Amino acid sequence: MRGGKQSVAGSTVNGKTRTINRNRRNKRPRRQQRFANYLVFGWTSTVCLGLFALCYVLVLVILWPLLKASTPTELPDETAGDYIHHMHVPPSLKEIARVPVKDKIGEVASTLRKKLAQFRQGKGVTDANLLDQAVAEYESIVKHREAEEKVEAKQLIELKNNAAAGDAVVAGSHRNGFMVLGMHRSGTSMLAGLLHKSAGYTVGGPLIGGAFDNEMGFFERIDVVLQNDEFMNKQNVWWSSNVVSYNWEQALRDKDSGAITFKEGHRGLAFLNNANNAPWMQKDPRMCITLKTWLKLMNNEPAIMFTYRHPLEVAMSITKRDNSIALDTALRLWIIYNMRAIQNSKGLCIVKSSNDAILADPLHEVQRISDELTTECGVPAPPSRITQAEIEKFIDPKLQHNKKKNKTAKVLETYNDGKCVVHGFEATKKKGTVAYDREQDLYRKAMKIYCDFQSGTAYEDDYVWPVLK
Repeated sequence: MRGGKQSVAGSTVNGKTRTINRNRRNKRPRRQQRFANYLVFGWTSTVCLGLFALCYVLVLVILWPLLKASTPTELPDETAGDYIHHMHVPPSLKEIARVPVKDKIGEVASTLRKKLAQFRQGKGVTDANLLDQAVAEYESIVKHREAEEKVEAKQLIELKNNAAAGDAVVAGSHRNGFMVLGMHRSGTSMLAGLLHKSAGYTVGGPLIGGAFDNEMGFFERIDVVLQNDEFMNKQNVWWSSNVVSYNWEQALRDKDSGAITFKEGHRGLAFLNNANNAPWMQKDPRMCITLKTWLKLMNNEPAIMFTYRHPLEVAMSITKRDNSIALDTALRLWIIYNMRAIQNSKGLCIVKSSNDAILADPLHEVQRISDELTTECGVPAPPSRITQAEIEKFIDPKLQHNKKKNKTAKVLETYNDGKCVVHGFEATKKKGTVAYDREQDLYRKAMKIYCDFQSGTAYEDDYVWPVLK
C-alpha cells in the first residue's frame, strides 16, 4: 500500500514538471514587427502594380487635351441641331439627329416590335399586335385630351361672349331651365329621370351612372357635383356633416381668390348659361345647400322644382345605405336640406310636389309639374308629354324602399286638423338616455315640418324654422 501511494505521487510530480517545461518553450521571444515588412512585394504583386501605373498614365495622356481645355463661361447662342453639326459625334448619331421625330418613333417602335416578337417566341406568346394596340390606346388618350381642351376653350369663349352680350334673362319673364331640389333619398332621381327621359328636358353630361342604391341612375351632372363638393369641402362641409355651416358668400370668395379650383364649375356653367340648351334641367341634392353660390355665377335665373319625402323614410334609407350615419343624424340632415332649399329659393319661381303625390298618380302629377314650369315660371315647354311607358320604367314598387309609416303605432301628435298624424317609431337608442331624447326631438321637429309642407305653411316667408342644437 505504501509503495502504491509513492508511485502515484511520483507520477503527479513528473506531470507538473513536464507542464512547466512546455510553458517555458512556448514563451519564446516574438519577432519584432516593423512597417517596412509590409512593403516587401513578391513578383506577382510587383507586376500588377506596374500594369496599374501604366494604365493610369495612358488615361492621363488620352484625357490631357480635355483637362487642358478651359471651361466655357457662357453657352453658345445656337440650337441643338446647329450644335450637332460641329460637335464631334459618331456618324450614326448625326444620321439619327436628321431623322424626323415621327420616323424616329416609328423606327424605335419597329425595332421594339421585333425584339418583343423574338421574346414571345421563346415564351410561346404569339400576339404580335400587342404593341400596336398600346400605341393606338395612347394616341386615343392624346386625341381625347386635345378634344376636351378644345371643347373647354370653346365653352369659356361662349360664356364670355354671352356675358358680354348681356344675355342675362330678366327674372319673372322667361327662364331657360330649372333645378330639382330635395333631400337625398327623397325621390329626386326618379322625378328627374321621368322629366328627362319622358318629357325631354336637357341634362347634358356626363352624368353619374346608376348604383346599387339607385338602379335607374341619378341624372346628376358630374361636373356640378364635383364643384359642389369643392365648394363645401373647403369649408369642412360634407354632404352628411356640418352642412348647416356652409357659407355661400365664402364659397364665392374662395373661387375668386383661387383657394379652390373651378375647372368643373366652368364646365357646368357653360351648360347652364347656354340658352341653346333650353329647356335644361339640373339636379343635385347639394344644390339645396349651395344654390345661392351658383345664382351669382349664372347669367339666367332658374326655376325651382322642389320635392320632399317622409323624414323617417329618408332617414332609414340613408342609414341603410351608410350604417355609419345614425338615425338622429339622418333626421337632422332632412331638416337642414329642406330648410335650406326653401330659404335659398326665396324670390324664385317654385313648383312644389312630394314623393307621395308622385307615387299616388305619377302620370298626371309629373305632367302637372312640367306644365307649371312652363305656365307659371316661363321655362320653355319640353318636346314631349309624359308617357305611361316611361312611368312604368321608373316607378317600380321594388325600388321604393323603407316605406315605414306604421299607422298602428302610438299617435304622438296631429297637425292640419288631424290630416297629418305623427306616429311613434321603433327607436334606435336606449330609452332614458340623452341619445334617445335627441332622436325623439329631431323626429318630432322633422315631422312638424313635413306636415307644414303638406299644409303649405312651410313655404311662407315668415315661417319659423326650428333651432338645431
